Amino acid sequence: MTGRLTTHVLDLSRGVPAAGVKVRLWRLKEDGTPGELLAEAETDADGRLARPLDPDGRLERGLYELSFEVGDYFRRLAAAAGAGEAPFLETVPVRFRVTDPDSRYHIPLLVAPGGYSTYRGS
Repeated sequence: MTGRLTTHVLDLSRGVPAAGVKVRLWRLKEDGTPGELLAEAETDADGRLARPLDPDGRLERGLYELSFEVGDYFRRLAAAAGAGEAPFLETVPVRFRVTDPDSRYHIPLLVAPGGYSTYRGS
């Protein structure tokens, strides 16, 4: 069995999946400093990624960060509505630790123009 890392993004302000959000997975050094960029993807119309983010279908123990580029998403919405207001949030970082490489890690992002929430899903 190998672990998997999945995510999805929901726009709570509109009650819909957030399409077109760029997501990056970073492997961090144990002291929390930047490490290696492992994967990049963009959410689809359902707010999900076409495939899991785990590199080579395998997770290793360690510290990771998912970064969600929500600023671009909210700018696109504002432009479509004819508004030019700059978004409050630009990038939402979610740091987490993999302790069991054989487990599934699902980390959704619930986002709105003024805040966000995340949790370990199933």
